[in-house]
Parts: sequence; C-alpha cells; structure tokens
Amino acid sequence: MELKNRGDFVDKSSNRLINEKSPYLLQHAYNPVDWHPWGDEAFEKAKREDKPVFFSSGYSCCH
Repeated sequence: MELKNRGDFVDKSSNRLINEKSPYLLQHAYNPVDWHPWGDEAFEKAKREDKPVFFSSGYSCCH
C-alpha cells in the first residue's frame, strides 16, 4: 500500500481500482487520482463532463 503524507495526516484512501483483479491496476489503487477501470462508466462520465479519456496501456517494468 502506498501512503501519501499530506501535512499533518496520511491519506489512506483508495480509488476505484481497489476492486479490480489486475495486479497492475491494484498497484495504482492508492494513487491520489480518480482512476476508472476501462468500461462504460468511465466513458459516460468523460462525455457528460466533456473531458478527454487518459488511457494507460498497463505497462510496468522493474529495474
């Protein structure tokens, strides 16, 4: 779990990826980004809010 220190408190909140099965998506479940898994909900929200969709291909590597 990745925790972000924000001043006097630590943010432990997860985003929508917390319920996914993919290890790559779960790796980002505690990012301070309102990520959506690929699906109708994400595209409907983007259209409703007139916002572009940012696509991540799921590439991960270790060095």
